[in-house]
Amino acid sequence: MKKVYLDYSATTPVKPAVVEAMLPYFSEYYGNASSIYEVGRASKSALEKAREQIAQLIGARPSEIFFTAGGTEADNWALKSVAYDLKAKGRGNHLITTKIEHHAILHTCEYLEKNGFEVTYLDVDAQGMIDLKTLEEAITPQTILISIMYINNEIGTMQPIRAIGTIAREKGVLFHTDAVQALGNVPIDVNEDRIDLLSLSAHKIYGPKGVGALYVRQGTRITPFIHGGAQENKRRAGTENIAGIVGFGEAARLAGENLEEHIEKLTALRERLKDGLLAAIPEVVYNGHPTMRHPGNINLCFKYVEGEAMILMLDHLGVAASSGSACTSGSLDPSHVLMAIGLSHEYTNGSLRLSVGDFTTEADVDYVIEKLPAVIQRLREMSPLYEAAEGGRQ
Repeated sequence: MKKVYLDYSATTPVKPAVVEAMLPYFSEYYGNASSIYEVGRASKSALEKAREQIAQLIGARPSEIFFTAGGTEADNWALKSVAYDLKAKGRGNHLITTKIEHHAILHTCEYLEKNGFEVTYLDVDAQGMIDLKTLEEAITPQTILISIMYINNEIGTMQPIRAIGTIAREKGVLFHTDAVQALGNVPIDVNEDRIDLLSLSAHKIYGPKGVGALYVRQGTRITPFIHGGAQENKRRAGTENIAGIVGFGEAARLAGENLEEHIEKLTALRERLKDGLLAAIPEVVYNGHPTMRHPGNINLCFKYVEGEAMILMLDHLGVAASSGSACTSGSLDPSHVLMAIGLSHEYTNGSLRLSVGDFTTEADVDYVIEKLPAVIQRLREMSPLYEAAEGGRQ
């Protein structure tokens, strides 16, 4: 049976060059980077090289990159540390985010609301875009942080990050963005975009799981989130995951070298897949902004279809896909993102996220275009709602 992986937004396979770069740091250069002897210095050197590689990909200084255990930790660190520090200084207690953020942001904001902070959750339009005027009007003298994701992990919409950064800078408010889906998929320049804090993850760019980073603009104060040793310039305690960080650095280097080619390839595959499915299947909604979006993301909602059954049937055909965020795949609740863009339950229940990547081929895309229509039709024939609708048409 043919195997087709179309869930690159959930995670990516580690590229062979990344594995090769990591291997020596498991058994040959195994030293603790905080040690001053030779094997420790080798690990420290590798750590700093990776910091440079990641900084280069986003236009930052190496000293502004702090390694974490992933994007979720980076999000928590950015919001909680900034919020508590600025509140303690009497700067305010108000944060602004959106209703379509990743749960790493939304659940952190919920936690902060229980601990004396106020949060404004901005609405988005039917394509998942915020309104800049509404954002500006939401800023008050108590606002200390704006956190708006770069690219949405479900529907792929890319926000006007540079415009948001400009508004935040003019108002004297710090700006954080969760760029986990954006890194290696669109050009990022933290200076041009006026970003103060930015969250990253390795496993979305063909690097290993369990390693991420937080970019912190020089001059932006951020207190430690994890306490202990003096690692990461006394900002993030704990012995560094050298092999993982080396893999992150190599993945970032490869992403920077091939960014234009990567975007061009993914965009072409995305459009081929989208056009083929929309032409073959009726009563389907294509979600997200048509052009301002992740180059490899397609999010569709099929009327009269249950998402989990669709994913299982595709899996039986060898196709790995998702019904939304990989972090909420065990939840029976409808997607908060799809609800926020105004879709009804009859559509949100039948959501499908397909995301192509560097190892996707045209044959993979064509296989899904061939197989998915029959899956949708079979599921619809099993639905009493579809049967009633068809009866009404006759």
